[in-house]
Amino acid sequence: MANSAAKAALQPEISAGPVEAIRVIVADSEPIFRVGVRKIVAVEDDIRIVAQVDSAESALAAVGRYDADLILYESLLSESPCEALSSILDVAPALKVVLVMNEPTEEETVELLRRGARGIVTRSIGPDLLVKCIRKVQEGETWLDHQGVNWVIEAYRAQAARLTSPRDRVRLTRKELQIIAGVTQGLRNKDIAQEVGTTEQVVKNYLRKV
Repeated sequence: MANSAAKAALQPEISAGPVEAIRVIVADSEPIFRVGVRKIVAVEDDIRIVAQVDSAESALAAVGRYDADLILYESLLSESPCEALSSILDVAPALKVVLVMNEPTEEETVELLRRGARGIVTRSIGPDLLVKCIRKVQEGETWLDHQGVNWVIEAYRAQAARLTSPRDRVRLTRKELQIIAGVTQGLRNKDIAQEVGTTEQVVKNYLRKV
């Protein structure tokens, strides 16, 4: 028994191994923000900055070059953040994109999430929350502030209301009905125009409208 206990005591402990770091690209036009993010994550064992860029073009190049898990992307790098987001995900579909914005609007928030953004933060976010955001997004969660969550909920409610509410019946004018009748009879647009008393172009316009 004693020998068994001694042998057990000499057995080395099995370690869990090093923590795999979350690889992050920082795309921001402000050097102070890039430096700040680097300093924030420098003390974190599970987060590593793999690239820092200052333009939309450089961000897209970095996404294609580096094997990253997440990108912090300043929305002002592009005239259209939504298009920039789509371009990034075209290059790296599995990349998690967190937008850094000054004052996100309801429309921007809903559209960015619809296009695949995994989080939206403002420049005023604190260091602890930024680190938490990166970790939560990497785990598969979506990161929004309370206002953003409310906007998304309202958008889903509005969509549900549109799907469940009865649609208005389509009402056609007498002339539109005459044009449709001519089409079902196999008449040409020119013949329909003569019968209805209008021009061929007007008939085409009505058919496009209908």
